[in-house]
Amino acid sequence: MSDWKLLNTSTASGASSVEFTDLTGYKIFKFAFVDVNPATDTVLFEFNASTDGGSNYNVTKTTTFFYAYHWESDAHSGLGYITGSDIAQGTGYQTLMRDVANDADACGTGELYLFNPASTTYVKHFYSRTSTYETRDSIEDSHIAGYLNTTSAVNAIDFKMSSGNLDAVIKAYGLVAT
Repeated sequence: MSDWKLLNTSTASGASSVEFTDLTGYKIFKFAFVDVNPATDTVLFEFNASTDGGSNYNVTKTTTFFYAYHWESDAHSGLGYITGSDIAQGTGYQTLMRDVANDADACGTGELYLFNPASTTYVKHFYSRTSTYETRDSIEDSHIAGYLNTTSAVNAIDFKMSSGNLDAVIKAYGLVAT
């Protein structure tokens, strides 16, 4: 039996973004992404956080992004660090999936873990792992981590594509009640 409590399920169909605006009551939150498919080809799936209930998604963060990939044709494979997908004390949206294809059979999936967002003492750490079918007919296994550099309570999170709308199921779970 799992100790994770399902808090919310959002099924987006042609949505510009998916917001969760009640990050209270738990020390650890997990967001599970299922079948993320963009309306626009070769875009990024991203997130940002808010300290004002979702009025502004602009929390300062420092992050890292590395990945492994393999093309269907077996022409290329490897492991790399993407400096253009990390953030150094910036307020922009953090990339979770790169170059997501919008083919009928293409999608991305993964999870994001956020730790103690209600803390008013510490920064908020997070990490994510995603698997993406990319426009080059390849798979990318991405690892993203960092911290939201604020001692204010983080109470909302937003997921969106870098351009256009998305279809996806995103589930929010809580662990360790406060």
